[in-house]
Amino acid sequence: MTDARTALAQAAERFIFSPTARLDAELLLAHALGIERNALLLDLTRLVPDRFWPLVERRARQEPVAYITGTRGFWTLDLMVGPGALVPRVDSETLIDAALRHFKGRRPTTLLDLGTGPGTLLLALLDEWRDARGLGVDRSPQALDYAVANAKACGMADRARFVCGDWATALTGPFDCIVTNPPYIGTGETLSHEVRGYEPASALFAGADGLDDYRALAPELRRLLAPGGAAVVEIGHEQAPAVTSLLEEQGFRVALHRDLGGRPRALLAH
Repeated sequence: MTDARTALAQAAERFIFSPTARLDAELLLAHALGIERNALLLDLTRLVPDRFWPLVERRARQEPVAYITGTRGFWTLDLMVGPGALVPRVDSETLIDAALRHFKGRRPTTLLDLGTGPGTLLLALLDEWRDARGLGVDRSPQALDYAVANAKACGMADRARFVCGDWATALTGPFDCIVTNPPYIGTGETLSHEVRGYEPASALFAGADGLDDYRALAPELRRLLAPGGAAVVEIGHEQAPAVTSLLEEQGFRVALHRDLGGRPRALLAH
């Protein structure tokens, strides 16, 4: 059997397509060993089980690490995720930060997450606002299966409800805070095989210019927000001017929030 140090180096060499090749290998080995990554790094002389290598083969085919391990950390939570659900991204934590900053000193009690996927944004905010209740909407039954499971695992099943539907259709509101990470990639844009080949197209693409879902969402946000409420919308880093215009046409005041890389990532409309 191979020791962990050697196995990690060998696995990382197979993942040259990934900018986080070494991290990918560490996460997969920790998963195979049934331990936390930090514990793995404390002892790289341990022997590697045979079950690690099939995981390496899956990652070498560019399957997302989160699909292989079945989990992805987001904000303060570990969320279950798999095929049919968009993998939570650290950039989306910008929306959580923006919402918390905007409502500092206040505690929204009614939340709505449009395009909730595995419950990513809704559950992160419910974990911060313990008196709040929320509704997550998604068109994918597969994604909602993960959302329901995550709510139970996080101890929020009594505060989170999920429905299968197309955006805000048939919703009445009002909601104090609405969050949404809609599809915003143009159909002609180039994506890695890791994304295009595995993650659900319905959660990625939004027409030729990537703005179709924003056009549908903007008037619904105005209709569903409670007085004094706010909506936080994820955007692609070149979409701020176009989406800002769509929101301003609905009478919103709009503030831009940047991700940790300094790129435009979220718009807060109120």
